[in-house]
Amino acid sequence: MKNLRDSWAYKGGKSRMEFQHIPVLYQEVLDGLDLKKGGTYVDGTVGGGGHSSGILAAIGKDGRLLAIDQDENALRAAKERLAPYAEQVTFFHSNYIEMPSIIDEYAPEGVDGILIDIGVSSPQIDDYRRGFSYMHDAALDMRMNPQADFSAYDVVNTYDEDALERILREYGEEKWARRIAKIIIERRAIAPIETSFQLVDCIERAIPKGAREKGSHVAKRTFQAIRIEVNHELDVLEGVIDEAVARLKIGGRMAVITFHSLEDRIVKQHFKYLASDCICPPELPICQCDKEATVKIVTRKPIVASKEELADNSRAGSAKLRIVEKIPAYKRRKY
Repeated sequence: MKNLRDSWAYKGGKSRMEFQHIPVLYQEVLDGLDLKKGGTYVDGTVGGGGHSSGILAAIGKDGRLLAIDQDENALRAAKERLAPYAEQVTFFHSNYIEMPSIIDEYAPEGVDGILIDIGVSSPQIDDYRRGFSYMHDAALDMRMNPQADFSAYDVVNTYDEDALERILREYGEEKWARRIAKIIIERRAIAPIETSFQLVDCIERAIPKGAREKGSHVAKRTFQAIRIEVNHELDVLEGVIDEAVARLKIGGRMAVITFHSLEDRIVKQHFKYLASDCICPPELPICQCDKEATVKIVTRKPIVASKEELADNSRAGSAKLRIVEKIPAYKRRKY
């Protein structure tokens, strides 16, 4: 499971949580975006506002920020943290898939930079009532947007065996996907699977003790897969990268933080495609596709957390940052 953007600290008893934001790759993001005074920027996953606070401090009083998050709890925390910059920030309760239309309406001239920090946040994990964690018993939920209709309960209790196996194998890279899916089907035939621990029990029954990964919870891959399915995480990422880049100004940059190989592969492939000119088969002597690169890749290899950051925040261990920069269009010579 991916590293997480934020951390909760409990104050004033169990019922109250205070958002303690630990932004991952904080300075690397700020440096990588090449922030400009008076620029317009988008944080597509504002979370607790950690990265956004740094962006706003750097772009000055004439800068603007469009701050997006699908979790209302995160937005409330971000509004509180970014209160000193209230006149410069516009908040949106939305999934970042809506980013292109938001930019079209609120910054039709384009933006100078875009940040997306993919996936679930620590507060969502650490609030056991949200059902993301396999360490606490709670109703199966896993919705990043609590107002959404579709939840982990629906996946576990309505998908057929083939569909369950597919998402566990593709999204969780779980080699025991078939056995887990089979046992889920058998278990729910007796009674619905309603809680985290009931699902964990199915997984434990499916995976022999001797085959379990050392240092990793037996349910980690299955919970990741179901969470991705519930929130359509990879579909959203696939659908937004090209459209977001198209709305950058020339010289503007897009930075994406990912936390597992499936996400990183999507970002890497899209960035490579956008940075490529001809994509014709190599055996063709003359280009027929007429494709032109729209970006240059700033990070040939992904940026990862330093030893110092890992010492302070072990959850940064799986974070990878990739950045591209919008370049001018040009006419390719035809031979």
